[in-house]
Amino acid sequence: MKIVVGGQLNQEENYNILNDLGVDCHISDDMTASHEVKAKISDYYVGSCQTGQGGALAMPIAFLGNEKCINIGGPGFTLDEQEIRKAVQSGKIAFGFVPEAAEEVLPILVKILKEKENGDY
Repeated sequence: MKIVVGGQLNQEENYNILNDLGVDCHISDDMTASHEVKAKISDYYVGSCQTGQGGALAMPIAFLGNEKCINIGGPGFTLDEQEIRKAVQSGKIAFGFVPEAAEEVLPILVKILKEKENGDY
């Protein structure tokens, strides 16, 4: 599983969280990151911005389509494990969130993606 880190805020911090979770990941600009996911060079995209939507998901939405993208943590909310699992099961491959939600949502997301990779869900 390869994850590319984009978004407008906290790329290094998000990279470090993913790296600490044992994920093969790297940082890229949003346009290149979105292209990498579309071309299947990377499996997933994560990015953060002030809303978890615009600056995090604009390019993934443009490249991959809205149906492949989801905001998993915005101002005042974070999706719980079941909601994130449902999003992954429905085919979401690009995930946006606010910086404040990263430490909460990224471990959950990685757990679910690893389960998917292992056929455990």
